[in-house]
Amino acid sequence: MEAKEFEFRKEELVSECRVAPQVMDHIMPNLERFMEPFVDRLVRREQIEHAGMFVRGLLSDLEHKNAESIAYRFGQERMPLQWFIGTSPWDDAPLRDELVRQVGEQLGESDGVIVFDPSAFAKSGKQSVGVARQWSGRLGKVDNCQVGIYMGYASSREHALVDMRLFLPKEWTKDRKRREKAGIPKEIRYRTRHQLCLEMLEMHGDKLPHGWIAGDDEMGRPYWFRRRLDKLCERYLLAVPSNTLVRDLHADPPEYSGHGRRPKRPWTRVDQWAQSLDEKDWKVIDVRDGAKGPIIVEAVKRQVIARTDKGGEGHEEVLVVIRYKDRDDRRVVKTDYHLSNGTFDTKLADFVMAAKAEHRVEECIQRSKSEAGLADYEVRTWRGWHHHQTLSLIATWFLVTETRRGKKIHTGDYGSTTPRGRFSYPAKTVRMRYSLTPCRRMREATKAKRTRPPVPLETT
Repeated sequence: MEAKEFEFRKEELVSECRVAPQVMDHIMPNLERFMEPFVDRLVRREQIEHAGMFVRGLLSDLEHKNAESIAYRFGQERMPLQWFIGTSPWDDAPLRDELVRQVGEQLGESDGVIVFDPSAFAKSGKQSVGVARQWSGRLGKVDNCQVGIYMGYASSREHALVDMRLFLPKEWTKDRKRREKAGIPKEIRYRTRHQLCLEMLEMHGDKLPHGWIAGDDEMGRPYWFRRRLDKLCERYLLAVPSNTLVRDLHADPPEYSGHGRRPKRPWTRVDQWAQSLDEKDWKVIDVRDGAKGPIIVEAVKRQVIARTDKGGEGHEEVLVVIRYKDRDDRRVVKTDYHLSNGTFDTKLADFVMAAKAEHRVEECIQRSKSEAGLADYEVRTWRGWHHHQTLSLIATWFLVTETRRGKKIHTGDYGSTTPRGRFSYPAKTVRMRYSLTPCRRMREATKAKRTRPPVPLETT
């Protein structure tokens, strides 16, 4: 099939801010240098070229960032790139190991947060590996989809995705024909979503400095998972559903009648417990500065015992409830419930910061889907899914590194900040859109070179 020609999109340039031309000149060389430690783990030259080209395609302005579209974008035949992603037996694990190493080295802090977050990919057919009718958190219902379990890392410096696992429902692990057709390795057995998280934690936990483990209410729902983290000496703060039952250890127990066993404190749903509080019980916490002003929440903590999966009493935990109000500070628009094995004397602000890290990794997954093609794969096999996902995580990490580099540039490398909050630069300037992302800076830099379309990454 002849390669299709793609025209560059025309975008209006507005004068919201000024960006130094040096930033544009360095984008492409930065990507080449960025890819070097990753492609060094590949064996053959064509694999190195395909990996570089694919990552560039994931960062491009293509509407559908699959192997076919990326190949055509760079004037290449589709078959070699499709084979590289879906069939070629290159090992993707060493690339993710390098990703973990870089994230830990560049973002690592002792109070960093490791976040586990499942994400679903809607599918219409039945042939794609791992597809089944299962819970989709994005849709809030059971639907036909694939589910990836993602490991993210967040610190005060930035946040990034570092690893992932594809969840295989039992119906897949027990069907030999489907396994063979999808290329699932023989050693792969059924693992719950939480067991996959523990596997990633065991593999990478020591490479990512952290003080917390966080996750959404799907992660925090089963008691055994929280207990397992506690036995591993991992401090966690996991969201739990609103109907989670707890016993408030600060509440007075029922009066003893003098006969039989002493009565215990009653089980209470965490949402009902929160509704029974007085307004004075809530403490205002200033989380961080947001795009539209400071992010302020109200929170409360209490020492509790939660009910186990089998109806018994669990170990002592700290219940942390965080609520968000509207802009007028009148109406509560959202309430989150968390359980932690942290000590009760831990500052409430520290609990809140750990909880916010989980939301930041959720944002990172959405960014990866919208800017780095995380959900744009058109592969059905085990190998193809992992190849695409790995390169997408690497592309997302490049966006993070460029964002951090851009912040350093804007604080004085090329210019200074004006009283109005805009950046002024010496000599020649280029007008671009406000809040220009690294992905868009790459497109504009490519667009400036209209002499020829981009070529695949070249390495020595």
